Amino acid sequence: MSETTDIISEILQSLGLATNYRTASLTLLENGESRYLRDFKLNFGSTLTSDHLTTQECALIGLSTAVNNNNIPLTQFFTNQAHQQGASAADIAEAAGCASLLASNNIFYRFRHFTQKEKYTQIPARIRMQLMMKPVTGKEFFELMSLAISAVNGCEMCVNAHEDSLIKLGTTEERIFDAVRISSLVTATGKIIF
Repeated sequence: MSETTDIISEILQSLGLATNYRTASLTLLENGESRYLRDFKLNFGSTLTSDHLTTQECALIGLSTAVNNNNIPLTQFFTNQAHQQGASAADIAEAAGCASLLASNNIFYRFRHFTQKEKYTQIPARIRMQLMMKPVTGKEFFELMSLAISAVNGCEMCVNAHEDSLIKLGTTEERIFDAVRISSLVTATGKIIF
């Protein structure tokens, strides 16, 4: 076995996938003996750790991002990680719900932002957001997940609104930064493992 195949096997084992699992992207990296695989392995590993988030929070942000990106293997992996870190079924459901809610919000508010028409800001959104009002994971953490998903989905208006809310709630910029970092790395992982 080559070093490249060994690295792939380590990555797949850590995800709970069979060592012969391959996607077209993973095969391209393997066939080209890509040096990127070392970075890929380290980057993915760093989604589980933070100096500013608990391991449970890392897992829930990873889960919300995986659900947002419709990535089944990563959704299963981060669900297991969240369970192992003590997350309840309600916490896990909320991470999934956050991804769905933010998908609609990000499209809707990005549309309002892009058009910059006053008329659209006056028409009621008619999007129910009870999940956001009294989250089981707490207001601060739900805002943090919302910010991370909004960053992945590219909604500038939503990113700014959630970041502002977090700062007002007393969240550190380092905590915000790490949440977005984890979401970006989970999204990158999903380009290879899906």
